Amino acid sequence: MTATGTAGNADTQDIPKIADSPDVADGDLGGGWGRGHADRWVWEARYVKLLLGVDFGATLVATLAAFVLRFQGAAYADWYLALSGLVPPVWVGVLALTHAYERRVLFVGGEEYQRVLRAGVRLTVAMALASYVANADLARGYLLIALVLTTALSLAGRFVLRKILHRARRRGACMHRVLVLGHAPAVAQITRQLHRRRHHGLHVIGACLPAGQLADAARTVDVPVFGALGAAANSAAAAGADTVMVLSCPELDGAMLRRLAWELERDDIDLIVSSSLVDTAGDRITVRPVDGLPMMHIEHPRLSGGRRLIKSVFDVSFAALLLVLLAPVFLAIALVIKLDTGGPVFFRQVRVARGGELFRMVKFRTMHTDAEARIAAMREQNEHAGVLFKIRDDPRVTRTGRYLRRYSLDELPQLVNVLLGEMSLVGPRPPLPSEVEQYPQDMRRRLMVKPGMTGLWQVSGRSDLSWEDSIRLDLRYVENWSLTFDLVILMRTAMVVMRGAGAY
Repeated sequence: MTATGTAGNADTQDIPKIADSPDVADGDLGGGWGRGHADRWVWEARYVKLLLGVDFGATLVATLAAFVLRFQGAAYADWYLALSGLVPPVWVGVLALTHAYERRVLFVGGEEYQRVLRAGVRLTVAMALASYVANADLARGYLLIALVLTTALSLAGRFVLRKILHRARRRGACMHRVLVLGHAPAVAQITRQLHRRRHHGLHVIGACLPAGQLADAARTVDVPVFGALGAAANSAAAAGADTVMVLSCPELDGAMLRRLAWELERDDIDLIVSSSLVDTAGDRITVRPVDGLPMMHIEHPRLSGGRRLIKSVFDVSFAALLLVLLAPVFLAIALVIKLDTGGPVFFRQVRVARGGELFRMVKFRTMHTDAEARIAAMREQNEHAGVLFKIRDDPRVTRTGRYLRRYSLDELPQLVNVLLGEMSLVGPRPPLPSEVEQYPQDMRRRLMVKPGMTGLWQVSGRSDLSWEDSIRLDLRYVENWSLTFDLVILMRTAMVVMRGAGAY
């Protein structure tokens, strides 16, 4: 790749640490998703093609199921067969019009799923209106089954495909090669954060620092330093980066950043400008031009009104349904607990709800009856920093309790708390009063919503998370809640629980 740019060569001289960036391991997802700047376009294009196949196949399965379930050997018009063949390309077209194949919304985040849901609603409304205008006697059952199944199967297929991608990224494949620009401490922090959670697909291969920090770069930055900020475009091309990330840095003013964007455009290198505003989702951010200046407008999180009502109705309805369906499972678990250790089946503990109110959370008992009395003597064995008390091989846990905890079956009685309005299906982890007493002011914001049976902490590591990470995830949930976000977390929870990882 030919380096371009107007920066002087002096910025690249006397660099204390220059090294070829490590190659990213080859992946085998879909046949060679790969490595380097050129290969980035290969695996991204292959991913989009797989998405097209998933969406088309989902519609074929949905229309076939709707046809069989609706008619079941009864008489039908032949044009239903033509309609069944027409729906798949129409669905893919609606998804394209809803921008569900844009690469900036794929791979991570919930925006992709929101666009699929919007496409499903739009197609349903469009077909209903077309049927009305054409005065067509369209079977409503067929239409409902086909469109609901199409949306659900597309969501499920995209979810599975993304999980396959994330697994490949944990092996080092399908990564974006990132050159980071900023001050040394900020570069070191973002590098550790991105390398700790690789599913985002950003692999830092090097950095450019202000000229005054180059001398101490070897002691402060753990990645190769390719030069000063003025030579960023040349450095990105030389390093084989496909993305440049700009952190908050006074040395990079608006004019310099604009020139950098022009220089990167020539080599088709992406530019990311990192905001210092953390844990704020994209749908709350709007960039508005003011006299030629891009101004970032941040909407407040919507935690009340109609959105809270929708969430409450969904929680109560789904909890009631699950309690009915899982009644035999409740009886079986209660019997096993009685046969194992005797004593009470349920464990009740005071937790803190929304607004600091107290409630009694219900779980299946997984510990011996004297567990609370033994906790003081075991404080020194705590494996967690902060205020959480967790021991991987806790001797207070019963034989049955280990199995129940592994698959989160002990938490099923919390459906009663959800039905009573004390908890939600998805939300922050329900804290103990003793934990809340030690919260700094920022952490009290997580008490603005109901605690949940599951949440970001559940699908991001469960008990393996540090105290700081669990709090950060809870705050992120509070700041960015949406019904789609809840549905995604519920889907991820099912996958995590089946693996049984991180629970003890």
